[in-house]
Amino acid sequence: MTQSPPPAMTSQRPYLMRAIYEWIVDNGMTPHVLVNARAPGVRVPAHTVKDGQVVLNIADRAVSRLEMGNDALRFSARFGGVSQSVVVPLHAVIAIYARETGQGMGMPEEPQSDATEMAAQEPEAADSPPETKPEPPKRGNHLRIIK
Repeated sequence: MTQSPPPAMTSQRPYLMRAIYEWIVDNGMTPHVLVNARAPGVRVPAHTVKDGQVVLNIADRAVSRLEMGNDALRFSARFGGVSQSVVVPLHAVIAIYARETGQGMGMPEEPQSDATEMAAQEPEAADSPPETKPEPPKRGNHLRIIK
């Protein structure tokens, strides 16, 4: 008799995001998210992206209509005085942290099926630089505050 595989669980990311967000706000800090702006489905103003990433202030005073759903972060915010709609699928969130202290959490990798993993790796291999290229020198903290 063979055992059936355990039932698939939903992603833990939305629950972790909401919990860390609430913890940061309850402590009077400003929640920010670090986002992989190159991930599929990310809609952020192009001028805010640097090195394929963007830091977004998601404090109540900085955004309107913040929705932290099970699939994406959605809100409106002003960029250069112009209100824009922002969509960040949760798979694109790298970390959530407090601006003032840097405390927060890097988002864990989600388990993927073998087929999904292989498909996700193929585009990265094409976009990755040649291995002979030296790495740039390490700079301090790579997180920036975007106002």
